[in-house]
Amino acid sequence: MKSKIQRESKFAAKCKVFGLALSIMILFASCSHAETSRESPDAEANQMTLEQIAREKRHHGPDRFTNPFAPPRTHGLKEFLKWKLFSENPFEEQYADEPVNPVNIDWKPIIAYDGLSVTFINHASVLIRDAGVSILVDPIFFGLSFFYTNFTPLDFDVDTMPKPDHILITHGHYDHLDKDSLSVFAPDTPDTHVITPLGYDQIFSSLEMKNRTQLDWFDAFNDGEREIILLPCNHWTMRNPLTGPNQNLWGSYLIRTKTGPTIFISGDTAYFDGFKEIGARYDIDLAILSVGAYEPRWFMKQSHMNPAEAVQAAKDLRAKKILIVHWGTFRLGNEPVHVPPGDVLRELQKARMADRLLDIHHGETVYY
Repeated sequence: MKSKIQRESKFAAKCKVFGLALSIMILFASCSHAETSRESPDAEANQMTLEQIAREKRHHGPDRFTNPFAPPRTHGLKEFLKWKLFSENPFEEQYADEPVNPVNIDWKPIIAYDGLSVTFINHASVLIRDAGVSILVDPIFFGLSFFYTNFTPLDFDVDTMPKPDHILITHGHYDHLDKDSLSVFAPDTPDTHVITPLGYDQIFSSLEMKNRTQLDWFDAFNDGEREIILLPCNHWTMRNPLTGPNQNLWGSYLIRTKTGPTIFISGDTAYFDGFKEIGARYDIDLAILSVGAYEPRWFMKQSHMNPAEAVQAAKDLRAKKILIVHWGTFRLGNEPVHVPPGDVLRELQKARMADRLLDIHHGETVYY
């Protein structure tokens, strides 16, 4: 009996070690920054428009993609361990106040509405309904791993939500491309169309999701009623630290809806001057901006915008309305999960832009 208990104890310990290692890998793959093959900044790209960069494939490297907007060498495992193991966290005492808020959505009125609606599900997941067509962005329904608290667990059956006609994936980090969530729609819903940046063949082949369109920057998909364009952003991606970063592309999306409004979806991005060009090129009615996992700045600045940078991005984009996502579900940075909306509102008030904020939380919907 004792040996059985010892075996079970050893097995449980191994599971905990494996789970901890997996969680560290997920966080490192999602929050550290790529080291590019460039030895100096891409000075030529800094003088080019976004469209010129895309046309000349300046983001295509010999064996992987590269971020022409980022410094040549950025934070890796050494800095990640410094942050997680040796840096002081001034927010830690606030973690006791972080609420767990289950998300319960009544999909019936959303399905019945034949105009444009945007539902903030959780994390960076939103469902856009455009004249009866459903566009689902970066679904993550079941959490990351048991080492990460899910502060907005879904309190509804995923089968009750509208089946997506299009699924948009912004990039490959685990909190945006979640195989378990995608498997809900595959392979039993072959009509579901997936739109991704270049790459990701192995993942979607394993899911048997064959109805897929891959886009490079400034490529567009048009279903006859709406246009979906992949745009550049200042980010990167990685699934496996052993094989390295940027084997697949990343991006933002712009949706010209059938119902009229134009929606910009930033995906994960650091601030960059490209927002100004995008704002001058497109008439953006709603900017869905990712604002979360932005502390500490010395580590996160090259991957994620903080509230002040997000407000500057909204100015650059000339967005009529702003929706903040990528907060409240997982604590991926130092800041408490519930603080980003208040921080953004204060920055908007300073800029006299508070009237642009759509103050909706997880599970809530705005109708146009």
